[in-house]
Amino acid sequence: MHSNQLIYNCTWEDPRIDRQLLKIDSKSSVVAITSAGCNILDMALDQPKSIYSVDINPRQNYLLEFKKALLCKRGHDDLFQFFGIGSHADRRQIFSELKSVLRPEAQDYWQRNLGMFNPRGGRSSFYWHGTTGLVAWLIWRGATLLPVNVAAIATSLFSAESLDEQRQIFALGEPHFWKQWMDRFVSSSFSMSLVGVPPNQTEIIHNTYPGGLFSYIKDKFKHVMTEVPLKDNYFWRVYAYGSYTPNCCPNYLKHENQALLADQASRIHSYDLSISDFLESHPGAYTHFVLLDHLDWLAYYKPSELLREWNLILTNSVPGTKILLRSAGDGSDLIPEGIRPRLQASTEPLEALHRMDRVGTYASVHLWEVIE
Repeated sequence: MHSNQLIYNCTWEDPRIDRQLLKIDSKSSVVAITSAGCNILDMALDQPKSIYSVDINPRQNYLLEFKKALLCKRGHDDLFQFFGIGSHADRRQIFSELKSVLRPEAQDYWQRNLGMFNPRGGRSSFYWHGTTGLVAWLIWRGATLLPVNVAAIATSLFSAESLDEQRQIFALGEPHFWKQWMDRFVSSSFSMSLVGVPPNQTEIIHNTYPGGLFSYIKDKFKHVMTEVPLKDNYFWRVYAYGSYTPNCCPNYLKHENQALLADQASRIHSYDLSISDFLESHPGAYTHFVLLDHLDWLAYYKPSELLREWNLILTNSVPGTKILLRSAGDGSDLIPEGIRPRLQASTEPLEALHRMDRVGTYASVHLWEVIE
């Protein structure tokens, strides 16, 4: 699936948390997993020396390239139409003007997949496409069959002025949300794979969380809906509506940031490689690594590759290099025994920040610094 599909149509990690932890500046040289590129562009607002955007799935890098092309070559209206609204009536004409700045593989991919931005049809938004978008669309369609007006509840939640108001609104709808079909669908291995959650992560949750995977999903969802302000929570908004608003969207879509990002775009370099393969072929003295949650996969399926990656990270780090990662578990098995003496845990208030994460789906977040 990951070798044949666009998985992530938006990045599912909160850059507000990441940037506070990473403290990127003009001397920073960052290696980060691309995902949908949203947070790569968010980090570029801190104007680092360079960002190396690495993803083993080239389609994720094609997506970042398309966003960069729009930022650099078109006005904000077109940028927001494509990736704020999720569709554009003139998509083919605009793409024909942009494609020369894309590498040939990206040109070919978008030439075949511009239908993702078609404003007509059942899935009339880019955010209902990609495998994560398909799952969101199916859940939303199923929710319309519930005995409550889910659209009205969503509108009320995202316009609530306080957490108390959010809690009251959510309490009205919650008894109707979790039907048996929803349990089966959202916790199935098929659905989890579509949203980029491999079987080992579901197993971690099932084995460590009281009540298993479905209880984990319900509890995380409730936490976001009742404990984190929703007015600027663009992560959940886009999967409720299939679009952003100018006041609730990733930073790269805000009008005031376009000129700076267009200026910084040349500092972002994309590679269709694993982290390990990138570091072997592009050695350097990197100051930051943003690893998302992929170490869960390596720890379970390929512990030898986990050790290889850590050794390469340390070889290509400097004292004080920051390494940010997330996990579906407590993260205790993500650092091999021989690696740990060369790292120290950050003194940042991770748990407090984690509770305010607008995504809210990970069990833990970790920030390590290289000692030597």
